[in-house]
Amino acid sequence: MLSHSEMAPEMEVSMPIARWLLSLAMAGAGCLISLSAQAQTAKAALKDASGKEVGQAQLLQTPHGVLIKLSLKGAAPGEHAFHIHAVGKCEPPFTSAGGHFNPASHKHGMGAADGPHAGDMPNLHVPASGELMIEIANPMISLAKGQPNSVFDADGSAMIIHAGADDYKTDPTGNAGDRIACGVIVE
Repeated sequence: MLSHSEMAPEMEVSMPIARWLLSLAMAGAGCLISLSAQAQTAKAALKDASGKEVGQAQLLQTPHGVLIKLSLKGAAPGEHAFHIHAVGKCEPPFTSAGGHFNPASHKHGMGAADGPHAGDMPNLHVPASGELMIEIANPMISLAKGQPNSVFDADGSAMIIHAGADDYKTDPTGNAGDRIACGVIVE
């Protein structure tokens, strides 16, 4: 290894510049990773009409949509519709959450020729214990702000669990009944 005095003068200048460029590149990469991580995840705490928490949802942006990891505890047993709604507001009886999240103006239901809404998802089958852990992929939504299908639009979005099952065809609600739990999607 050359000592400092044996280096060519141009190397003395280029080494500090190289170190500075490497530091800048590493700092830039760290910022991108940090911004990416912030924009890539979200969550929602689902509560019933009395304010009791009945579940948590973790949302993760993937290259093909959003992966939702839902964990319920103390939820009403049975088959329940599970949707993303258009407004990030959860005031009982949860009609404040608006209709289903539907930025492309499709018809409701996976069985509809002109469907589904971006917020339409499969029914939940909650066992008698009221506890359920499930992962659901929704390729029609995004956590990226500014995208037309982003759940982080001007008025936000919420997750709703309904009293009954979604029939996957009746427009606009799937005949799913009352809204029994709601959680605003937040970063």
